Amino acid sequence: MNAHDKERDEGGPGARGRSGHALPDRSDGAVYVMSQEIELVVKVARATGRPLLLRGRPGSGKSSLALYLAQTNHWRYYEHVVTQRTHPQDPLWTYDSVRRLSDAQLLSTRPQNARLDDAAYVRPGALWWALAPESARRRGRDLGHGPDDTCREPFEEINADRRGRPAVVLIDEIDKADPDVPNSLLVPLGAHRFTVTETGAGIHAEEEQDEARLFRHLVVITTNEERELPQAFLRRCVVLTLPDHDEQTLVRIAVRHLRHWYGAVLPEHRTLASALARELGTVRAEAEQFGLRPPSTAEYLDALRACITLGIDVSDPEWEWLKHCALLKRQQAVGEEW
Repeated sequence: MNAHDKERDEGGPGARGRSGHALPDRSDGAVYVMSQEIELVVKVARATGRPLLLRGRPGSGKSSLALYLAQTNHWRYYEHVVTQRTHPQDPLWTYDSVRRLSDAQLLSTRPQNARLDDAAYVRPGALWWALAPESARRRGRDLGHGPDDTCREPFEEINADRRGRPAVVLIDEIDKADPDVPNSLLVPLGAHRFTVTETGAGIHAEEEQDEARLFRHLVVITTNEERELPQAFLRRCVVLTLPDHDEQTLVRIAVRHLRHWYGAVLPEHRTLASALARELGTVRAEAEQFGLRPPSTAEYLDALRACITLGIDVSDPEWEWLKHCALLKRQQAVGEEW
């Protein structure tokens, strides 16, 4: 740990965070412990223009890395959370065909020269906003053509003072979708361009003519390995697997969050964080015994927050209860006591 890291861990001038006792959501991107490996892989992804594919257990910090990078570097931020219902083009755009059909039926009662504006039914996705924000606001219309129907930017408040800066795009849990989804991203991510099928609008990176800016954006894609990703997609990514954190790293992460939560790191909180980190090793072994998923770093932080709030120590009888509901999460049989 270098001097700057230690200063931040101890809550010195290098620390980022809020004072007071508010407990902000950890997904706000304010706190993250960056290892040298993560820092290097992020640089490689930006230098090569390749997406950064993050592997690791749920709760290992995959999704929060994108937010942290955007906030720390003051970059624009967009995200798309993949589900089983995600269509291949959704990270790029969606099209409201149901509303268009309804409007077309109403239009049949109007004069024959009336026509629909297909662009009005287009909603730009996260990747479109990152590559071409001005085009996204116009829904792909050419300058000076079509009605003044601008699209509101997602994460508008976050990005209000970040226009013209690089963008971070999070495509979260891509393994939940069919293989068509990652395959559909190969060309847009590689060539920085795509075509909106319903309108024929060609979208390309708005600063592509500037060679120095070609690879300034960062696309972070996460997977929980629920299904295998296509080899063609993997080949085009820079890949990093986030490991389970060891005891020392857990305490370091806890100290950063304690500073962010409370504005200072009390000695008793540091002692509790260390005790919980040691206890987590035992709990992980117990989880394997029951055939359960081992608790993650996020769940360790939840347990730490709960212990501080409720005044529970690992030596207290209540710890056994908290361990099962916050870490092990084993389904309790009827009548069973912990």
